[in-house]
Amino acid sequence: MDAEPADLNATAGASPVPEPPGREQLPLPARLEAILYLKGKPLSLGELAQIAGTGRDETELALLTLMADYAHRNTALEIVQDGHRYSLQLRHGLADLVQDLLPVDLSTAALRTLATIALKKRILQSDLVELRGSGAYDHIKDLLAQDFIERKRQSDGRSYWLSLSEKFHRTFAVKAENLNRVA
Repeated sequence: MDAEPADLNATAGASPVPEPPGREQLPLPARLEAILYLKGKPLSLGELAQIAGTGRDETELALLTLMADYAHRNTALEIVQDGHRYSLQLRHGLADLVQDLLPVDLSTAALRTLATIALKKRILQSDLVELRGSGAYDHIKDLLAQDFIERKRQSDGRSYWLSLSEKFHRTFAVKAENLNRVA
């Protein structure tokens, strides 16, 4: 009987730490795709590995798999390597189409930041910057200047609460109940 707990401890020490809920359900290439989409900026292999919580070799293999998958798809998106950095972006030649379709003068990265706010409905600016990177500060300025979001100081902290404005709902024809279905 006394040997049993020691065996359990030895086994427990050898087993890997379980991943946070949700991560284990998606293969690594899909997680990398999500990271590249949400960050909206080029990331190095090391940054991708750190965010994904995987080793560099495993991340590189998954990234190559994702890049090959995109190369064989007939879609508007592609994974682009620029030096030692990777990004998810529109295929060359579609930028003009997108600019014609966008009802506002916002960069793709700012639109992704706006989409993140929309999905969260209300988010602390500090949490948004953690999700989207320091470039989110510029996106927030653009979104405030064009009145797509509202910002209110947190009552018990130093950050701001960000939420969607009425102009967002009018411009993008998205009702609050539709956002509830997505989230």
